[in-house]
Amino acid sequence: MAMLHAATPHQAMAPPHLRRITVQDIRAALREGLDDFMAMPTHVLFLVVIYPIAGLIIATLTFDNDLIPVLFPLASGFALIGPFAAIGLYELSRRREQGLDTAWTHAYELLTGRHAGAIAAVGFVLTLIFVAWIVAAMGLYWALYGSTTHDSVLAFVAEVLTTPRGWMLILFGNLVGAAFSLVALAVSAVSFPLIIDRGADAGTAIETSVALLRENPRTMLTWGLVVAGLLVVGMLPLFVGLALVLPILGHATWHLYRRAVAP
Repeated sequence: MAMLHAATPHQAMAPPHLRRITVQDIRAALREGLDDFMAMPTHVLFLVVIYPIAGLIIATLTFDNDLIPVLFPLASGFALIGPFAAIGLYELSRRREQGLDTAWTHAYELLTGRHAGAIAAVGFVLTLIFVAWIVAAMGLYWALYGSTTHDSVLAFVAEVLTTPRGWMLILFGNLVGAAFSLVALAVSAVSFPLIIDRGADAGTAIETSVALLRENPRTMLTWGLVVAGLLVVGMLPLFVGLALVLPILGHATWHLYRRAVAP
């Protein structure tokens, strides 16, 4: 953590004051996120079209290279780096909140500004978590299946759903995935919005995000479950639903930050 403070030499700031938040705040943040999406649909769809496209690319590469077992880890792990990719949505919500121009050209201006170093540092941490999840997921698969291959996705799904070995893969895979998701949630819950809003360094942003989870465990775990559930729904129709789900979640994250971190 000290390295993150040193790597992003922003002006030192006192730790932000955190509020107690409840499920009602989550509901309100989702409503406000939907309102932002309705107010800026063209801009948002342009920004997130990469998500369904990336999902289809992941699926295609998996099928073509006989890497079917890695499809689920890649698809589910996609959510671990989602907060980094959503920084443009946070910026649009901030600009709308302040009555500024919300043209999509402003969404990623901060990547070349004074916030770039801190954003990159937190994004790097999330990328490490994503890579570690893929390694752990494949290690679990190899431990259970060795070099076994499958002829098709249906054959692999049948194997996983109907055999004791497959049930072990589901059980331990979900437990390991939940652990990585919890770490990613702790790191990114409000870190990017805090950087964008106040110019915090990466260390302060992550520490604040972790503190929010520590002080509001039930609410933040509920938020994590809501995010996971909506992402699953968005992935079902060949990832295309993510073009709707992701912008709403991105905007909602900004509004949850506003409710959780005192001005």
